[in-house]
Amino acid sequence: MTIQQVSRLSGLSEPTLRYYEKIGLIPAVDRDRDSGHRRYHPGVVDTIRSLGCLRSTGTSVQDMRAYLGHLDEGAQGAAPLRDLFRRNAERLEREMALMEVRLRYLRLKADMWDARERGDADAERRAIEEVTDVMDAL
Repeated sequence: MTIQQVSRLSGLSEPTLRYYEKIGLIPAVDRDRDSGHRRYHPGVVDTIRSLGCLRSTGTSVQDMRAYLGHLDEGAQGAAPLRDLFRRNAERLEREMALMEVRLRYLRLKADMWDARERGDADAERRAIEEVTDVMDAL
């Protein structure tokens, strides 16, 4: 497969694919003899698709390396991989909770300005109080 095809399939940009190759996250990719363009073999493409999934969850390059390092360990690699995925799931839960607070803040600010536009001083005051409470969580 070409780099463009792998990029579309994995969701990773072409520069990211080149970077992952440069840092050794994926093995050196064979080149077409005539054009010199990268040609990805199916096994590498499977690895790249997994890395694309991990990247989409915000997994670090360090954790991607650990993931790849433990894949061939069988049962011995299961515990470290379980811990890696649990740790990343917990990180994502924290990020989602913070995103919910940010969303709440924005909606309350919209409510506040809506109340001001309507001339509803009580609704504006309530929104300001709630915004102030949410700001402490940010």
